[in-house]
Order: sequence, then C-alpha cells, then structure tokens
Amino acid sequence: MRIGILTSGGDCPGLNAVIRGAVLKGTEINGQEFVGFRDGWRGVVAGDIMPLERSDVRGIAKQGGTILGTSRTNPFEGNGGPERIQEMLDANGIDAIMAIGGEGTLAAAKRLTDAGLKIVGVPKTVDNDLDATDYTFGFDTAVEIATEAMDRLRTTGDSHSRCMVAEVMGRHVGWIALHSGMAAGAHAILIPEQKTSMEQVAEWVKSAADRGRAPLVVVAEGFTPDHADDPHSERGLDAFGRPRLGGIGERLAPIIEEMTGIETRATTLGHIQRGGVPTAYDRVLATRLGMAASDIVQSASWGQMVALRGTDIVTVGFEEALGRLKTVPQRRYREAAMLFG
Repeated sequence: MRIGILTSGGDCPGLNAVIRGAVLKGTEINGQEFVGFRDGWRGVVAGDIMPLERSDVRGIAKQGGTILGTSRTNPFEGNGGPERIQEMLDANGIDAIMAIGGEGTLAAAKRLTDAGLKIVGVPKTVDNDLDATDYTFGFDTAVEIATEAMDRLRTTGDSHSRCMVAEVMGRHVGWIALHSGMAAGAHAILIPEQKTSMEQVAEWVKSAADRGRAPLVVVAEGFTPDHADDPHSERGLDAFGRPRLGGIGERLAPIIEEMTGIETRATTLGHIQRGGVPTAYDRVLATRLGMAASDIVQSASWGQMVALRGTDIVTVGFEEALGRLKTVPQRRYREAAMLFG
C-alpha cells in the first residue's frame, strides 16, 4: 500500500517525529510505501509529492517544524474537492492519506472521508484543545518555551519594578496559559474559558506589587475581558474563516498601567512557542502516534485517528475528535487562582 502523508495548519514541535514513526513502522513492519505531500492540502490538490523512504526520515525526530512544509489551504476551495483529489491519488498510485493536523485539518479529512476517500488522522494542536485525546504533541514543548520566556520576563520586571504581561497561544482554551503561568509563578492567568474583569486583574497586580513583587500577568490570545463580547482580532480571517487572533496583551497593558499606576509592558510570545526542537516527551508521544497511524492504515480503519488515553494509544473516529473542545475545567482554574495576587 502506498500512503501519502501531509502536515497541515500551524507548524508544531513533533511533526517530524510523527512522520519518522509512521515511515519506520510502515516500511519495516507493515510493508507500506510512503510519499509526502508538500505544504499540506495544497500539495494534495496540486499533486505535489516527494519521496519518503527510511533514509529521508533519518534523524528528523529531534528537528522542529516539518520537512514536508505546511499551509492553511482549504482542500475544498479552488481546484480542490473529493473528485479532484481522488483523481490525483489515482494518477500517482497513492492508496490512502495520513493527515497530521488540528481541528481544521481533521474536519476537512472527515468531509473527504465521508465522500469516499481513504484517510486516517493524527491530531496536532499546540493548544491541546482536542477532547478526544488527553494530550497532543507540541503542547509540552510550547509550555516549556513559554515558561522559560516568563522566567526571563520576571527578571527584567524585577529590575524595573514593572508589571509584565505575557501573551501566549490559546484560541479557545487556556491550557498553555494555565500550565506555563503556574510553572512561572504568575500573579494572574487570563484564559478564554474564564470571564474576568479588569478590576479583578488590577487587584491581583496591586496585591503582588504591595508585597514588593514585580507582577506577572499571563494571558491567552483568545481571552475576552468581561466588558467585551469577542476576542481581540485585527488581522482578518484565515483560510477556514476563523479570526486571526493576537494582540490582547498589548491592549491590556495600558489599561493595567492606568488602573494601578504601575509601569506595564507586554510581550507576545507568538510563533516562538511553535519553534525549536521538541521536548523528549513530545518526541516520544509523536513517534508513538505515527507508528499507530501506520497500523490503522494497515487495518483499513478509514475515518479514524490515533489518540492518547492515559498512557495508551487508542483509535477514535473523526466525529469524536471534532465533537467538542477540551476546555480548562473550572476546578483547574480555581486551583490556579489560589496562587494569584
């Protein structure tokens, strides 16, 4: 069986480890052959492929990014669609697709599977927001990077007696903000799941300052203050019609300064969280997911994806993966909030 692998959506530490795991297990155990689609769904629609043999994946597990490239192309737009993609697969002798991506990628994969294409999935989201899996690869790395950045922000904040606002990724959920904020000893953590007033934020900041600390506020990009209706977005929409978020930290900093009288600076970590080498945990998890994805192709379990439950790799349907977001429970936020101020 000849399998085409794609990586789609935002890049993520661990993508290369998934590719390596799938190719090694597939070629050595399952008798499979692999090619890669360049730049996600764009490569699928255009038939832009590259060979993926064992020699091509040697040593890539420790590399960040993706050797295949990625994009946010919608496979149903332009010259796409299930008929066009099936024609491309037939012309190149490709029997099935392994799609590595997040919510948008897996939603497209489900639509294509429903139309008769043979596709399996590997969940990828730095935000850790897919409910069907306990953890997604890349999340651990993003938390480590964010925590280190906040440790550095705290030293400059201490030197100048400033309040520092660190904006991290988190479109709909606040897992990165929660974990990195707790690890860095933040005095306030603001997440999309929790409406918080600016008065409360100012109270936490003043409380920390009154104890002689330089306040650290961590905010997820999708956070909405209780006086606003929607997350801050000023960069239009992506290919799937979702607002491009970012900039809430810069919006909050002057408000905090005005309300508290404490000089406040904001830093947006942005794409730094996606870059660099994956942690050991993410390398192992990604490798296991890639190996398991080869197995579900072997069993012809189309419309399924691999997932982590506890310490076991399991298989779930696309519809389960897309059913709901894995949000931060109120109990977890209350647990963290005990440390605020």
